[in-house]
Amino acid sequence: MSRHTRLATALLVTLVLLAAACTPSPTATQPPGTVTPTLAPTATPAPLVFDGKAAFGHVQAQMDIGDRPTGSEGSRRTADYIASELVALGWEVQFQEYVYLGTPARNIIAKSGSGPIALIGAHYDTRRQADHDPDAAKRTEPVPGANDGASGVAVLLELARVLEPETLGHQVWLVFFDAEDNGGIDGWEYIAGSRYFADNLTETPEFVIIADMIGDADQQIYRERNSTVALQDRIWALAAQLGYQDYFIDEFKHSMLDDHTPFLQRGIPAVDLIDFDYPYWHTTADTTDKVSPEALERVGRVIEALLESLQP
Repeated sequence: MSRHTRLATALLVTLVLLAAACTPSPTATQPPGTVTPTLAPTATPAPLVFDGKAAFGHVQAQMDIGDRPTGSEGSRRTADYIASELVALGWEVQFQEYVYLGTPARNIIAKSGSGPIALIGAHYDTRRQADHDPDAAKRTEPVPGANDGASGVAVLLELARVLEPETLGHQVWLVFFDAEDNGGIDGWEYIAGSRYFADNLTETPEFVIIADMIGDADQQIYRERNSTVALQDRIWALAAQLGYQDYFIDEFKHSMLDDHTPFLQRGIPAVDLIDFDYPYWHTTADTTDKVSPEALERVGRVIEALLESLQP
């Protein structure tokens, strides 16, 4: 039963009880001039809509934890935060634990609905070293990860609140990948978490959407060159319908190795939504003030519209 159905049922029960209390019994004498109340029809609750300000709250919550590299206390606390938010919203949550180069890691998988699988993913780890910082003295400091990490997680958590997968004819998986962002440090590769996840799939998603670095206040999301074009066509058309054509720019630009790559290598249609024209990438300046609720909302509403357009 959906959240809207449960709400409507509860309201109807309340109104029925109220009517019973207000209607006189067959043997009672109703005073002259008494009007028996007429109950208004039950209103249909308005659909939930993605809220950029609510998503931004999830960015701030992650930033309050501090840096969040794989295997750290910050990573553990972030994973626990993500899982607790999802459980509170009624999603089935699983941890996928693994070890990468001697470091414990875990992906988080939230599931709801039934039917073909639509997978929406983001990474939640942050980079251990800000090796692109213009200040050489800061290049061994951790990256705060407001956009590169927290923004994608925030979009997925707000989607968990507004989606009703049981009405979509699809099962929705929200997957939060660990061990994405420390490539090139101490022999690590990029996208270790999504590669582990894809290599251990027992069910095949119909498609995959990755949200990475999408919260930039100066948002410019181009088509990524390695992504599945037919799926991009649907996303960019929906963005245009929503009036976001100035932010979802209908041109190809970057070629990315990102969390969509392991799925593409398995023949699964996948799209990387990424704003790689972000001047604070892998620097200590990747902070909350660089992220805007409006940018989060645009991406969230496009993904929401895509999922709601699915056919069973």
